[in-house]
Amino acid sequence: MSQTIEYIQQLTAIPSPTGFTREIVDYLVKTLEGFGYEVHRTVKGGVTVTVQGQEKEKQRYITAHVDTLGAIVRAIKPDGRLKLDKIGGYPWNMIEGENCTVHIANTGKSVTGTILLHQTSCHVYRDAGTIERNQDNMEVRLDEKVRDEKGVRALGIEVGDFISFDPRTIVTESGYIKSRHLDDKVSAAILLRLLQVYQEEGIQLPVTTTFAFSVFEEVGHGANSSIPTEAVEYLAVDMGAMGDDQQTDEYTVSICVKDASGPYHYEFRQHLVALAKENDISYQLDIYPFYGSDASAAMRAGAEVKHALLGAGIESSHSYERTHKDSVQATEKLVDCYLRSPLV
Repeated sequence: MSQTIEYIQQLTAIPSPTGFTREIVDYLVKTLEGFGYEVHRTVKGGVTVTVQGQEKEKQRYITAHVDTLGAIVRAIKPDGRLKLDKIGGYPWNMIEGENCTVHIANTGKSVTGTILLHQTSCHVYRDAGTIERNQDNMEVRLDEKVRDEKGVRALGIEVGDFISFDPRTIVTESGYIKSRHLDDKVSAAILLRLLQVYQEEGIQLPVTTTFAFSVFEEVGHGANSSIPTEAVEYLAVDMGAMGDDQQTDEYTVSICVKDASGPYHYEFRQHLVALAKENDISYQLDIYPFYGSDASAAMRAGAEVKHALLGAGIESSHSYERTHKDSVQATEKLVDCYLRSPLV
């Protein structure tokens, strides 16, 4: 588990808002090739590794995504602040006060800043606490001596430059992992660790399996392409959603029954439940009402597969998230048991 946590820390430290994922893809390729795998970069920008199993005619496809929420420069304001356009789905208040980095396409350099409400100072603005947070009044305060648009452009900053949010990753002595972008870098770390173990221990899986790290999940079309024609099962490993009426917690693996796209494949889901019971893995069944996954995107694209979704329980999704090592461990164990099991 310590190695999986280390992968989580390494992954969250790499900025990767959707559309700006080259650095994290390079990390994945280097790491996977270091394990001894033949790695494929998809045209779309993702990474796949196919692990040959005993069964080759019918195969499996398993995904985690490494793209995250972020923003992009919408406009440069006359006072030198930046207007934002969101990448991914989140309310504006979830990034208020967050430190960020502007990645300058023109120079390859970066500039730090803070995302704030324009009317932040309560000594000046009476409605600082009540005004609606929206695209018109949320802005980036740059950590540079700029007072106007000309000064910002002199730094090389332009419309279209990507903005990443500081992850602020912390692992506590009590086992909690706090960070932005645990969705879905926890799952990516789990797949990396399992691939490492299978290679080091010379384990042959019962079914040929393609491991895919997708880079467009947060905007809805994720890993809905590059699926092998032989694939009959598609498992998305993503986050489990927590909140009112939810069974998911930070200490078990969450198996999704249904999300906004509809129900997941019943027999596949029950196969995962049976594996959890047989192997004494703590789990919860749950519905994620406002959620979509790589697997659901594939189904909308017409993939002819059985699809399922599971993941670690993530608290405060799309904000400053948290999970516990127990949930990561339970998720890793269930994914491992699934990959070592026969086809559904």
